[in-house]
Amino acid sequence: MPLSEQEQRLLDEMERHLLKNDADVVSAPSGDRVLSYRNLVYGAVLLLVGIGALVVGVALAGELGAFAVVIGVIGFLAMLGGVMLAVTPVRRAPGSAPKAPRRKSDAASGGFMDRMNDRWDRRQEGR
Repeated sequence: MPLSEQEQRLLDEMERHLLKNDADVVSAPSGDRVLSYRNLVYGAVLLLVGIGALVVGVALAGELGAFAVVIGVIGFLAMLGGVMLAVTPVRRAPGSAPKAPRRKSDAASGGFMDRMNDRWDRRQEGR
């Protein structure tokens, strides 16, 4: 059974609210440690170099023998190091404390369900 226009609008609003709240949770600061964009880039580059070395080691395994195994192991370690570098948080500089989020107006500061209940009550009173 298809949703009515009102139900579709309510569902869209609930989805937007959920996405906004999830984004707030994901971007919430966690203490004095944050991910560094520079480390993410260096980690990704190191990961790609490691993948390349691993592929070269496997491709040359028949021709170079034990040396190809060493290249493959070095490639694997480079991949592991790249991932560890990318996901390891760094300490935040002492003077760069996170900014406090701005508060919305008092009308919008209520919870989502409170606003939904208020809308429902207004809608029922209008009938």
